[in-house]
Amino acid sequence: MIVLLSPAKSLNFEPTKIKKHSTPRLLEESTVLVDQLKTKSASSIKKLMSVSDNIATLNVDRFNSFKTPFTLDNAKQAILAFNGDVYTGLEADSFDSKDMTFAQKHIRILSGLYGVLKPLDLMQAYRLEMGTRLKMKRTKNLYEFWDEKITAIINEDLAKSKGDVILNLASKEYFSSVKPKLANGKVVHVHFKELRKGQYKVISFSAKKARGRMANLIVKNRISDLKSLFKLNVDGYQYNKELSDESNLFFGKE
Repeated sequence: MIVLLSPAKSLNFEPTKIKKHSTPRLLEESTVLVDQLKTKSASSIKKLMSVSDNIATLNVDRFNSFKTPFTLDNAKQAILAFNGDVYTGLEADSFDSKDMTFAQKHIRILSGLYGVLKPLDLMQAYRLEMGTRLKMKRTKNLYEFWDEKITAIINEDLAKSKGDVILNLASKEYFSSVKPKLANGKVVHVHFKELRKGQYKVISFSAKKARGRMANLIVKNRISDLKSLFKLNVDGYQYNKELSDESNLFFGKE
């Protein structure tokens, strides 16, 4: 089983004692994107990304500082660098070496700049959401730029994991970079909803944290099959068979 997560806007680049690391496999493509972004001014980045002046200026500096090769001096492992709600639930800093080895095999993080990352892949600080309409010579946005490359990597990793399930814990924006029809495994989406006034609704903060928490439980319990997920209590969310189907697992909280 391969588990897909979204990245996070919030980052933590404080030093870590973890030395084990790997290199993003689509780094050549990342460099092409950065070279294009380096040609843009802060005002252009602000308009392109719909961000504040400060964030635009920060990311101009980040793109201009981008350099390879990545090392532990100029980059950090992705699973430890991302710091949003999903990663609060994931609690990767609690992983021991065996946990991290399992995560490295089964967890994948989708990224606008890096395509797809293994947990221990080094990355430099950036802001580039998958939905950004960054035009290149032959493509008009990041979905067209990445085309089938992300799906090909996932298929490769799925084969190595000896599994047949791609578990989607990523947002719609990021999962849209994957081409399900080309996937060599069964794609299963997970939904977290809370019962509010008689209706199940997505509570954004709680759902994001639950995605990370489920990934944490998958790693800690070495889960590699769907049936084992049905037994999980994910921060109060529990599997509802009646509201689920072959391609969608529904976890509800009352």
